[in-house]
Amino acid sequence: MNFRRFYLAAIILFRGRHCFSLCTPLDYHASKRAPLTSLRATNTNEGFITIKRSNTSRHQLSYRIARPMAVSSRQAAPIITLHGGPSLPSSYLYPLEKVVPYRSIVFYDQLGCGKSDEPNDVSLYSIDDSVNDLKQLIQHLGIRRFHLYGHSYGGILAFEYMKNVARENEKNGVECLSAILSSAPSDIPELEKEFVRLTDKLIPAVGALSGDELTELFRINHQCRLDSMPEELAYAYANAGTVWSGTKAIADYVAEPPPEGAARMPSALITRGEFDFVSEDSVLGWKRAFNHKFLRFKTLEGCSHHGLYENGPLYGETINSYITEYD
Repeated sequence: MNFRRFYLAAIILFRGRHCFSLCTPLDYHASKRAPLTSLRATNTNEGFITIKRSNTSRHQLSYRIARPMAVSSRQAAPIITLHGGPSLPSSYLYPLEKVVPYRSIVFYDQLGCGKSDEPNDVSLYSIDDSVNDLKQLIQHLGIRRFHLYGHSYGGILAFEYMKNVARENEKNGVECLSAILSSAPSDIPELEKEFVRLTDKLIPAVGALSGDELTELFRINHQCRLDSMPEELAYAYANAGTVWSGTKAIADYVAEPPPEGAARMPSALITRGEFDFVSEDSVLGWKRAFNHKFLRFKTLEGCSHHGLYENGPLYGETINSYITEYD
């Protein structure tokens, strides 16, 4: 398998003897064009914040707020979104604007991808650092009440943010009302095993395949079940960061609950696609990680990892109906 060809995938499983990609093969040189104008139809505010990594390290993060006039709404609190990867630009989540109407939605590129800085020092990247970046963003934007949405790795980051706040028992006037973890694995080593199992299951059904053919077959079965990759999604994959990316960056992650005595974490909806490579066992692992039982689980029929593209109306209704309960 050509590693350079597949490196810009959503998830790269690279553990010594294995090098796998869960993305369709991309002509990423052709895809590295200007961001799609179709994603800019909603009224937006865009900007940068400076985040701190140490006494001497300062970096820029890019953010985008759709429907900024509604960001302080008391009837429909904004959604703060966390993209996957790590290091997949947030632009692939912009279609949320079309399927979740009226609400303000905050997107931002985590350090290492998109319009944000991408320092080459890998020691500047970690889940804990990303949690602190999120806190700085919320403070900078002055958001007091919000819902948290995380897709794939973004769901892990959402959980770790909520756990951090619960552990510190922070009472600073900022409240996460609810959370949605969409196609988020609770156990990365198990995710790797599931990928191998699903890949091995595909091969006998079709016989010998080239690397490109196997990657495309996996894509259309378990990643995005459309005939071809949507342009927005292909663009994000083609422009993914490379310093801290894929599951190799978080290879040993297994979700753990906050310590005894921590505040109760927000209620959460955990979703996955019917054909998702994030298995049912992996999402059920969140049951033991949250420090309460106020979790709901929903499987999106006919979808895989990118239900937002495969069935936008169902995806949007699932999100909106849940978070409306917690406004």
